[in-house]
Amino acid sequence: MRATNGSATRQRRNRVLQRAKGFRGARGSLFRQAREATIRADRFALVGRRKKKRDYRSLWIIRLSAAAELHGMKYSRFIHGCAQAGVRLNRKELSELAIHDPATFTAIVEKARAAIA
Repeated sequence: MRATNGSATRQRRNRVLQRAKGFRGARGSLFRQAREATIRADRFALVGRRKKKRDYRSLWIIRLSAAAELHGMKYSRFIHGCAQAGVRLNRKELSELAIHDPATFTAIVEKARAAIA
């Protein structure tokens, strides 16, 4: 009798098919297509995780740009002023302040404006 390690093979195949659950057609039910589909899906997921970071940074910059415009300042001058004034808040924190605490954001804008002048 020849040993085929059948249980490990079955477990491996079932694991792949479980991950491909919900895929349409053969990609969700046949092992080879499911394996290819999950590898491709993993690649897209990796790219998506990287892209999410870029998208959020872009969102924060758009928010800061709009908030700075309300105070008569361009985004680039605002960020430069914050650096000069020693404001150690990142773009995420600054955008949250602009939305939830406009008074504090106004104070930061004035500080940045004073540092540039």
